[in-house]
Amino acid sequence: MSAPDVRPTGQERAFGHDEIIVTKTDLQGRITYANDVFCRVSAMDEADVMGRPHNLIRHPDMPGGVFRLLWQRLQTGQELFAYVVNLAADGSHYWVFAHVTPTFDDAGAVIGYHSNRRSPSRHAVQAVEPLYREMCRTEEMSGGAVQAAEAGYRLLEERIGDLGQSYDRFVWGLTSGRAA
Repeated sequence: MSAPDVRPTGQERAFGHDEIIVTKTDLQGRITYANDVFCRVSAMDEADVMGRPHNLIRHPDMPGGVFRLLWQRLQTGQELFAYVVNLAADGSHYWVFAHVTPTFDDAGAVIGYHSNRRSPSRHAVQAVEPLYREMCRTEEMSGGAVQAAEAGYRLLEERIGDLGQSYDRFVWGLTSGRAA
């Protein structure tokens, strides 16, 4: 089962503030490891997710522009922190504060990606939702997926710039409750 096969129900899932969702992927974004918290919250068994593209949990309300930024960072060996809404197999959604990093081998080559996700504050989610809605509207008016993600990314950069901040400063401001 993947996100295109699932309709959002509007029901929200939660997980404990002391829990961490962990996944690892190969260079193509296929899941190579998923912890029990990921499986429980995504409403999938480990066998359902291993080898599958990580975007199987992508919620339709999650703008492609954020993933454009994510891949830009990862491909240059950098980490990214982001607020993400995901879609569970039962149609419910769940918000995470994600930290995604490249995984390096002993020679310094990127061999995959690692993501830890924590439960975000309600304040941060409420602050990012209007921006994500605007990004999704912009993306819907664009061409194919690549053009849509680029349009969403440009809007994200513009809105963050309007605040006089970098993306990282914006995200950390939400995390500390001082931005938006």
